[in-house]
Amino acid sequence: MAGPDVRIEAAGGGPDGGLGTNEPLVREAIARAQDGQGVAVLADLGSSILTVRLILEDEDDGDIRLADAPLVEGAVAAAVMASADGSLDQVLAAAEEARSVGKL
Repeated sequence: MAGPDVRIEAAGGGPDGGLGTNEPLVREAIARAQDGQGVAVLADLGSSILTVRLILEDEDDGDIRLADAPLVEGAVAAAVMASADGSLDQVLAAAEEARSVGKL
């Protein structure tokens, strides 16, 4: 979506492959995304947000942050900003600004 220098890692689905959230998969995706510049995490609903918050409490790492953003639109905006060498704060801001973009 934004070139080979931007890591986008998916971690959706429960342990059985159905709907839900699998904490180990989320942790692994965050670890794969780590590149020393920070990780912006986007989550869709309910259990995924709770899971990410739990991970953030455990990690105690300011370089991993949960964006309050729509999943698809926020991911696109975040990836574009990251590909332009934006800081973690700028990447999160871009993702969160996507919430206010109208579709019609």
